[in-house]
Amino acid sequence: MKSLSYLKDYKVQSILAPLFKLLEASFELLVPLVVADIIDNGINSGDKAYIFHRCLLLVLLAVVGLISAVSAQFFAAKSATGATTKLRSALFKKIQSLSFSQLDSIGSATLITRMTSDVNQIQTGINMFLRLLLRSPFIVFGATIMAFYVDVKGALVFAVVVPVLAIIVAVIMSLTIPRFKGVQNKLDSVLLRTKENVKGVRVIRAFTREDKEIAEFEEENQSLVKLQNVASWISSIMNPATFVVINLGVIFLIYIGAIRVDVGVISQGAVVALYNYMSQILVELIKLANLIITEMKAIASKNRVDAILTMEEYKKPKGKDKKCDHYITFENVSLSYNKNNEYSLNNISFTVDKGDTVGIIGGTGSGKTSVMNLLCGFYEPTSGDIILNDKNILNYSDEELNDNISVVMQKATMFSGTVKENITFGAKNATAEDIEKAIEISQSKEIISNKSKGLDEVILEQGKNLSGGQKQRLSIARGIVRNTPILILDDSFSALDYKTDKTLRQSLADSKGDRTTFIISQRTSTIEHCDKILVLNDGALEGVGTHEELLKSCETYKDIYESCNKETS
Repeated sequence: MKSLSYLKDYKVQSILAPLFKLLEASFELLVPLVVADIIDNGINSGDKAYIFHRCLLLVLLAVVGLISAVSAQFFAAKSATGATTKLRSALFKKIQSLSFSQLDSIGSATLITRMTSDVNQIQTGINMFLRLLLRSPFIVFGATIMAFYVDVKGALVFAVVVPVLAIIVAVIMSLTIPRFKGVQNKLDSVLLRTKENVKGVRVIRAFTREDKEIAEFEEENQSLVKLQNVASWISSIMNPATFVVINLGVIFLIYIGAIRVDVGVISQGAVVALYNYMSQILVELIKLANLIITEMKAIASKNRVDAILTMEEYKKPKGKDKKCDHYITFENVSLSYNKNNEYSLNNISFTVDKGDTVGIIGGTGSGKTSVMNLLCGFYEPTSGDIILNDKNILNYSDEELNDNISVVMQKATMFSGTVKENITFGAKNATAEDIEKAIEISQSKEIISNKSKGLDEVILEQGKNLSGGQKQRLSIARGIVRNTPILILDDSFSALDYKTDKTLRQSLADSKGDRTTFIISQRTSTIEHCDKILVLNDGALEGVGTHEELLKSCETYKDIYESCNKETS
């Protein structure tokens, strides 16, 4: 019931919507009686004035019914859109609170589907529920009762037709419900494939893999289409099956009615009234069948959204604080992202003093970013301890880690907004002086001076109007402006030319003060000035020392150094 709990703020609207629908239905049930009266007392006697007055009554019933219907639509829409707006906000907030491990296990594609398609299905379900759930059964049973009021023997047809129709609806629903659930799950796979292709379109084109990706997408898409076709085919039986039963009932009703009119038991108007009530039942049962299909889709979507909303809040385990001689200490730290025997880091130990500049180098997949993930608290170590300022990293809250650490990610991410908004993304209280200093250190002054609006220049989504190097420099400015005790630069110089790289490193060194800086890189020129360099290889720490020391003692570092020199020569 987690998703539906957001309807509690719209109790009045949720009550008024079905009540107005019932009012509309009540007036609709009176229409066949008025028509019968016109035939029996107006047309048969040729009383035009009587016919005119009864027609005015029909118009009045139609107007009141229209007002009731519009009112019901308004309140239902207000309840549905209002509740799902709050639901969508709560779902987004919940997603933001999930740990990195939880996000990895769920997957971003299914989260997008649940935020969009599933919430929209719930909105449609609530809307239709408030409008039709009471109205359709009310019309069906009301028309049956009114038929008995008009003619008991003629109404016995209704007593047979309605249960048969109910059985047809129940059987078809039992077959379609599980298939619609499967459709929503398959939609996740299609969305994942679409997302991967959109994000990786440059790589796909670079390796001329368009045909293969199109074929794989078509396979996923066709699988979804097959599921939808089966579900739609079964549900499409509903209309012809109900039409057949209703029309057989109408034929029998008219046959019985004609005989009874001929012998003078009932009037012609009564037969027409019975026929109209049978038609009302037909229309409402079709609506009810479609409503059930819609509600089944909504329930499937609700369960998927509830699965996210009811996820237990991730609680970090507590660690043991230790008094250490160093600012940061890694003690026999290992990390397995999937909690299996595949370790991204294995038994890592090193220390860092306050104010040090530490370089981390290694090949692709060596575990450089994993060290950053652990230090930032994005993941917990599988084994071992990380001590920051005599306190175990597990004992820091997310807010405390955020206040102590700034991270410039490997991928420079820009948001739609101004240059200033992007730089101060994590430091809303930054002064003009802080911003100017960060711009100067990150070598971003040239970027801003070349923009006609300076800091107020608008950056497009994902920084589409910036080069890779410009995005990296502005990302570095975003990290510096927060002025935290620890700054992590995760391969943030990769798009910079060597001259800008050198100038930026010098600016960082001149302005660091007591700041502890981690520079993760794949080229030795970026980190050779560091106070300490960590050399990683396949998750293991192969060397610790200065540039000169590692050239003599670490074969892996020496190989990387020689490889980088060949590239620049």
